[in-house]
This record gives sequence, C-alpha cells and structure tokens, in this order.
Amino acid sequence: MKFTLKDYQDEAVRDVLANLRKARKRWRDDGDRHAFSLTAVTGAGKTVMAAAAFEALFHGDDNYDFDADRGAVVIWFSDDPSLNEQTRFRLMEASDRLNYSDLVVVQNSFNREKFEPGKIYFINTQKLSKKSLLVRGFEPDEDSPSFPEMRPDLRSHTIWDTIQNTIEDPALTLYLVLDEAHRGMGSPSEAVLRDKSTIVKRLINGAGTVPAIPIVLGISATVERFNNAMIEAQGRDLLRNVVVDSAKVQESGLLKDTIIIDTTDEVGLFDTVLVRRATGKIKESSDTWDEYCKQQGIKEVVRPLMVLQVPNTPDQNQIGRALDTIFQKWPALTEEAIAHVFGEHTTHTFGKYSVPYISPELVQDSHWIRVLIAKDAISTGWDCPRAEVLVSFRQSKDRTHITQLMGRMVRTPLARRIPGNDRLNSVDCLLPFFDTKSVQAVADALMKGGDDGKGLPGRRVLINPKDMTPNPSTPESVWEKFRTLPSQSLPHRGAKPLKRLTALAHELAWDKLLPGAGKIAHGEMHKLLDALQIRFSGEIAAARKEVLKVEGYTTIADMRIKEKTLDEFLEEADYVVIEDSYRRAGRILSPDIARTYSEYLAAKNEDAEDMEEALIEAYADIAALGLVTNVKTCLDAAADTLANEWFATYKAQIKKLSDERQDVYRSLKEMSTEPGEIDLAVPKSWTVATTEQDIHGNSQPLPTYRQHLLCDESGLFPAEMNNWERAVLAKEMKRPGFQFWYRNPSRPSQDSLGIAYTEDLQIKIMRPDFIIFSAEEDGTTVADIVDPHGTQYSDSLPKLVGLAKYAETYSSVYRRIGAVAEVNGTLRVLDMTDAKVRKGVAEAKDAKKLYEGTLASDY
Repeated sequence: MKFTLKDYQDEAVRDVLANLRKARKRWRDDGDRHAFSLTAVTGAGKTVMAAAAFEALFHGDDNYDFDADRGAVVIWFSDDPSLNEQTRFRLMEASDRLNYSDLVVVQNSFNREKFEPGKIYFINTQKLSKKSLLVRGFEPDEDSPSFPEMRPDLRSHTIWDTIQNTIEDPALTLYLVLDEAHRGMGSPSEAVLRDKSTIVKRLINGAGTVPAIPIVLGISATVERFNNAMIEAQGRDLLRNVVVDSAKVQESGLLKDTIIIDTTDEVGLFDTVLVRRATGKIKESSDTWDEYCKQQGIKEVVRPLMVLQVPNTPDQNQIGRALDTIFQKWPALTEEAIAHVFGEHTTHTFGKYSVPYISPELVQDSHWIRVLIAKDAISTGWDCPRAEVLVSFRQSKDRTHITQLMGRMVRTPLARRIPGNDRLNSVDCLLPFFDTKSVQAVADALMKGGDDGKGLPGRRVLINPKDMTPNPSTPESVWEKFRTLPSQSLPHRGAKPLKRLTALAHELAWDKLLPGAGKIAHGEMHKLLDALQIRFSGEIAAARKEVLKVEGYTTIADMRIKEKTLDEFLEEADYVVIEDSYRRAGRILSPDIARTYSEYLAAKNEDAEDMEEALIEAYADIAALGLVTNVKTCLDAAADTLANEWFATYKAQIKKLSDERQDVYRSLKEMSTEPGEIDLAVPKSWTVATTEQDIHGNSQPLPTYRQHLLCDESGLFPAEMNNWERAVLAKEMKRPGFQFWYRNPSRPSQDSLGIAYTEDLQIKIMRPDFIIFSAEEDGTTVADIVDPHGTQYSDSLPKLVGLAKYAETYSSVYRRIGAVAEVNGTLRVLDMTDAKVRKGVAEAKDAKKLYEGTLASDY
C-alpha cells in the first residue's frame, strides 16, 4: 500500500480478510455461499480499505497472516460507470500492487470464456440490462455490413456465460463487490429500481443455468437494504458484518471536526449578505492555507473550493447576480475559475457569464476551479476534500439535499487534522433561506454523519460561531508549561512491536535524525535472537527436528480379510517445506526481521558448502524459533523498549519537524498495545459557539469569561457550562497565583489532553474539563487538572481509576490532579497526586462512597 492505514482501517481490513478466508474455505470445501458487508461513514476511506484487502487477496500478506488466493477474481458492481472509473483510479492511487492492467472496465466489446484470476472487473447496471450488447450479443452494423466482427454469430460468450464459466471452474473463486450496496436493491414495485434490483438479485441468487456468485461483499455507508436483500438470498449464509466505529473515523483526522452554519433573518436573493460573507470565508481560507503550506514546506498548496447549490430549476439571471457579488468581493478571481456540474454536460450562461461543465470526479484535482455550481448531491461517491464553503439557495424543504452534499465535503484536504487550527479543520455552510428551526434540523442531521443514523462523537455543528485566537496577555511561561503536558492515545488492536520498530527506524532515517536506523534496529534484534538461541536451546532443538521431518501415514487395505491398518512414516523435509515453515515463522516474528536474520545467519555459517545450503539452514533455524512462544514475547518486549528509547531521545528533534512529519511519528506512537504518550499541540485558532438554545428552541448568548488561553478581540471566551463547572471555575480563579485557564476540548484533536481508562475491558479516552495555570511564590508556573464529573454515571469509577493511573505516572508534571463531584449538596475533591487517594481509588467499588469518605475533602 502507498498509504499507511489508519488504526480503524487496519482493523477493518483484518476483519474483512478473516471473513474472505472463511468464505473461500467453505466454498471450496463444501460449496457454501456467503455474504457480508463493510460499513463505514462517508469519508472513512472504504476504497483504501478495499485496496488493502485486494492486495492481500491476490498476493497474500504476512502482516495479516493471509495466504493469497491464486484463483481469485473480483467483480466490482455499481450503478454508475463514472463512479466505477473513480473507484478504479483510487485503487491504483492507493495500491502499488494493483496494476492498471489488473483493473478492467468491462466494455461492450468484452468477450471471454472466463474471467482471468488476479483481476478486478468493473461492471455497472447498464452493462447487465436487457438491452446491453454484453447480454444479447453484437448486432450487425447496417451501415458497415462488410465488417464480419459485428455479426452476432461471432460472439461466443455473453457476460452471463463468462460469469457462469468462472464460477464453475474449480481453480477460480469469484467474489462480487457491491459498491454503495444500499443502491440498486429497492423494492421491485418501484419502477425506477426494478431493473437494477433484478440484476443485483440475479448476481446474488443466480438465475437459470447461471449459478449464484459464491462470495458477496457489500461496501457502503449503510447496509440496511443490503442486509434485507441478503435475507431474501437463496442458499446463502451471512457472516458477521465488518462495521467501522464512526468515533474512530472522526478521531483519525480524516474528517473535518467542525461544520459551521451561518444564517440570517434578512430576506434576499443571491446578492444577500451571506453570499458576500461566503466569499470572504473562501478568501480567508485561501490565505490561511497559503500561509500554512508555505510554513510547512508543502509544495501543492491547498486551493479551497466554494460550492453554490441551486434549485433543480434555477433562474439563470439570479445565478449571474450571485457571481457578480462574488467577483465584487473577490476581484482577483477569474472567470476560468467557475464551473458547473449540471446533468446537461454543456456550457451554461448565467447572466453575463459562460460557465463550462466539468465532470464531478475531476473537480478535486482541477485546482483552478474555485467556485462550483451544483444542484443536488453532486454524484454518488463524489467527494472533494478541498470543498470548504457551501452556499445553498435551496429552500428549507430541501434540507436532505443539503445534508447529502455537505456529507460529501467533510474530508480533510491533507487527510489529517491540522494541529490546533479549527479554521483549517472545518467546513462552512451558509443557508440564506432557512429559518431557525430548519437550520437546527440540518445541524442534527449533520451530527449523525453517515446514513446509518448514528452520531459522530467529536464532530461539532456550530450555528453562527465566532473565532478565538491565542490570548495576547498569556505569558510565554504558561505556553511553555502547556507544551510539557503529556496526553495519551488509544492502543492499537493487533499492534506488532517489531513492525512499529522497523517503521520508526525508516522514518528516523528518512528525516536524517538517525542515519542507518534500520540496520541498527535489526542489528539489536539479531543480537537478541542469538542470545535467545542459547537461552532456549533445548526447546529450539526440539522444534528444529519437527521442522526437518514430515510425519505421515500409510493406509493398507487388505481386501481378503476386509481390514485396514495405518503405518506411520517419517521423511526428511525438502526445501519447499522448510521455506514454507520459515515463511510462517516470519509472520510470527516479523517478515523483515526473518529476512535480515536469515541473511545474517547464512553469512556467518562457515560449515555450509554454498550460500544456498547456508540459507536453508538459516530458514530451518528461524522456523524453529517461530515455534517457541517465549521467543516472540522477548522480541516484542525488546522492540518496544528500543522504540520508546528512540521516541524519548529524538523527541525534541521530532517537534521541530513539519506537522505532516510529526503526524507520522504520532501515528507510530499509537501503534502500541498500551496507551501511548503523545504531545499536546498548542491551539492556534478555535471556532466556538456564541449562543445556546433552550428546550423551546430559543437562542440566547452564552456567558463569557476572561483569562482563557484563547479569546476574541475583547479578551472574552464564550463557554457553555453546568452549575458545577461554573462553581469550580469561579473557585479556581480566586485561588492565589491564578493566571489562566483552559477549557480542554471534548473532541479528539491534537490540542485536547486525553487520559486513558478501561471500562468493560475496553480502553477509552477521557478528556478532563479544565487545566488551570498558576504562578507559585517563586514565580514558577504550575498546572492543575480539575475535572468536575458526576458519580451517577456507569463510567464514573473507571474514569477515576484512569485518572489515578495517569497521576501515578505524571504527578511530577502537575501540582494538583483533582476529580470533583457534588455529594449531598457539597462539592468534594479527590486529589490524585496523593498516593493514599490513588490506592483508595484502585480498591474502590463505588465512586460516590469515595467522595463521602475521608480520602476526599471539601472543595
């Protein structure tokens, strides 16, 4: 893969491959057919996950412990040929093992007896319709009767023949991928979906002599209709669906954190204040991206895009007036920067402007397009990460169209979160013709994220918010203290310490922080393996005998007395068997370590006649090492130790790298089986709400506070707080030496301090409410964590335990780490920097009793 998969993507690929392995085995052994789905919210990178799965399917993957299916054939089916083209491009973009020739778009001229193994065939609904030449064969060309290749009798196979012959070939395994699986599966009574539904069901169930496709994988943001279709499937078992946790997608930084909705009570057409405001936003965003890319040394500067969404029957002159407003506000913009994606595919005239058509999938890379005119959701599967501002001139009844289009605009331009900068992590939506109630409905829909109706923890939808920047009166000593605060990350399921060490070595060498890091890392592991060969010599010798011998049985049937006997035999393993054992050991230890250690062992083997014999001996040694459980345990521990040493040694140098490079190291830190320590980013720009709504939908201004680390031009910070939080903040601000406070973001951004805790055997991240900065009598700046949290919640005690463990590790960084709760009308606090309190928390069974006992004190 050309891309490093996010944690949730890696987990999903692993689960998809497990299902494919199971489905393949059951089809080969028993002829059983199976289906399952890969479900993830829009923007999660489903095509990237599919690319990783296909690489493993065709070529095998030691990291996933997955053997290649040499007879694998994949049909990728969708409604839209342009979507297939886009998917094909993305697969090639993501993978370095899926070649152009392996990704075949099935055209009307396609004519093969069987599909070829190792290839993905793209087919759309129209190609399988009754009128398609693929289904009924070629028709003679009346204008060119002399061309014999156009005669129908020369077409030897229809597409259905090809599918049938592929399924019936025992050397091949046919996999069907239904892209956006919820499409094309509607009720047969719906005329517009009848043909599509019939085609998809024929692929799933088979028809006539054409058998059902053995293995079906649905890829979509929602699988409700897919699951319903599978319930009606004939003779097909359902495997457990692979469902990506939407919270992990939002946490990954692939999706923008904040959606800003601007509206107004004023009445107007396209030349209203919101059009000018939107133009100002896109100009500001352009300048901010220019500055950021220049600062970070990014050559391809992000060019943000504004989308004008118009009704299905727009007034051409009104659009022209909208463009007039945009050009007045943005004089540097040229007419070549405007395009449309209307279904007519022709140049349109809007007022005095002639605007050309552009295909939706080309918009992202056509960076000169800065304003795009569209109607509904632009196209299925379309997304444009550089689209950052939407002005929708549709009425409130069209809010579904608005949320669909916004759903295509949520991917981050650099596929990562920009540290501490809400402006570059957000998308703006301006709604001139929406009232307050309708705006709230749009906000609620956008909070749900995908089509599955579930929320996206960490995403914010803000109505008429305000930007906050670093408080100019904050002394540098406070920011220096802020930078020292350690945050924690979630562990990586299935993390491999040796793989992480090798990847870290590669990055350190790439950044010239540790030249030759790879050789150094492998050299250390080779030394350890040498020592382990001595330490576990007995177990390894026994394992080596197993590798070099093949046990078998001979069955003898005596037909005269009608009896059978079994005789055991032993044969020496040949090179193929030894190499297979070595390869399996490499999966356990690490393919890279196995390769370099085998070369190391062969090089120092003076008794071998030649290098080939030396390598065979080395392969046998490594195969034996892989069978000794303690070897892997010791290797993993050593790899973790060395990686953590390097992270600590080069911490200062890594902080001086670009945000992109720091993000790489941050990801590597998170590739751990335990919660990892990550740096807290300094906030640069926040976008925050300025109003709150009561239960009746009425808005009122949020209260504002001084001495927050970020503020507006008046030094104020608006914040929504409950009674406890207000009381706690007021108390802290009155303490001697108080300087500034920080409302720790509840979302998973780099400027949010996270603390790991365990609930129901699952590790999660809590984000304490307040960080308080104060000056001691000697002038030293100190930090306190103060977290008001109720005792009535199921996670109350687990969070206290997590906070206590964090304090045990990092108590030297803080003056106080206080957990505050109201008990019997009184605020009480547990100071986790006290060892007695931590011990009591670890032994507690009930959070409330902790606050009622002697370990807590009045706050």
